[in-house]
Amino acid sequence: MDQYLKERMWFSVLNVKFCGVDFKNPVLVASGTFGFGVEYDGIIDITRLGGLITKGLTLNKKEGNEGVRIHEVRGGMLNSIGLQNPGIDEFIEKHLQRMKEFKVPIIVNLGGSSIEDYVKGAEKLDKTEIDMIELNISCPNVKEGGMNFGIKSSIAKEVVNRVREVTKKPLMVKLSPNAEDIVDMAVKCVEAGADAISLVNTFKGIAVDIYKRKPVFNNIFAGYSGPAIKPIALRMVYEVSKAVDVPVCGLGGIVDYKDAIEFIMAGAHLIQIGTANFIYPRASIEIIEGIEKFMIEQNIKSLDEIRGMI
Repeated sequence: MDQYLKERMWFSVLNVKFCGVDFKNPVLVASGTFGFGVEYDGIIDITRLGGLITKGLTLNKKEGNEGVRIHEVRGGMLNSIGLQNPGIDEFIEKHLQRMKEFKVPIIVNLGGSSIEDYVKGAEKLDKTEIDMIELNISCPNVKEGGMNFGIKSSIAKEVVNRVREVTKKPLMVKLSPNAEDIVDMAVKCVEAGADAISLVNTFKGIAVDIYKRKPVFNNIFAGYSGPAIKPIALRMVYEVSKAVDVPVCGLGGIVDYKDAIEFIMAGAHLIQIGTANFIYPRASIEIIEGIEKFMIEQNIKSLDEIRGMI
């Protein structure tokens, strides 16, 4: 990058106001791919990110799944982590203050195995200095036989409605591409009080070990992410952004600045970098720089000029 662009880097044409929160640029790191930020400290300058999204948190500590957890496949990866996390109380006590030192907006990804778990978790987070909650409705509903909350619109709407009642934090609902009707899902979540929508979470997939003659994962199913899902994720972001009147955060297979701009042109206000963090830890920084360089070269003064233009 030439000296002119380096000097321009901190003068950002990338500012985004999203649900009342100021982001210096639209590039966030997706839940589950960046820990609590400290894992990448010293590898990249985290203060240059648009914002941090925590790994998925649940009301109580979870050890996660046994057996294989990550399996590389053509075009991406499968994961079956099982939401391993320290629980909300430990996060607040031991991790939140350190995250705040990066001086970027903090979004907590909140999961749960029952509506009550979501509600209690949101109540605790409401009392903290986090900037936003990303409600992960791709979790199994243990009271309904394990079907994910994010499959049926009516159940998702109930979760969002109940959480909305107990928090004043901006509420962004993260949708699963495995939903019966993702556009209807988004509409129902907004009706229930969602301030924003993020999509998509991982696709449901499996992998088989042909030598052991059994599934790779103990749970058989795993979440598929990576570059191969981008065209489908992009289509879903486009459809949802046209159907709701709240801002959308897009993710799914973004690996470079061109991917990011496609999502913005499809309607996304913010974007999240996920699997690319594992492939190349500096991906998010290079995407920020690439977007800015593109805008300068194309004489684009604001992301508003290109957002949702297709």
